[in-house]
Amino acid sequence: MSKLVNLNRFKKQKARDDKRRAGDRNAARHGVSKSEKDLAEARRAKAERDLDGHEKE
Repeated sequence: MSKLVNLNRFKKQKARDDKRRAGDRNAARHGVSKSEKDLAEARRAKAERDLDGHEKE
């Protein structure tokens, strides 16, 4: 005979796990510090200047 499972508890635990995974994804996507953002912007600007400097007229 199989073990009884409380479906409400199972659904609630699954919802908690899904929210936690979504939160982790959002933290990874949006959780960048100001200094990291500034560094990325400076690198992007330098790459753009370097590329513009190589253009032929």
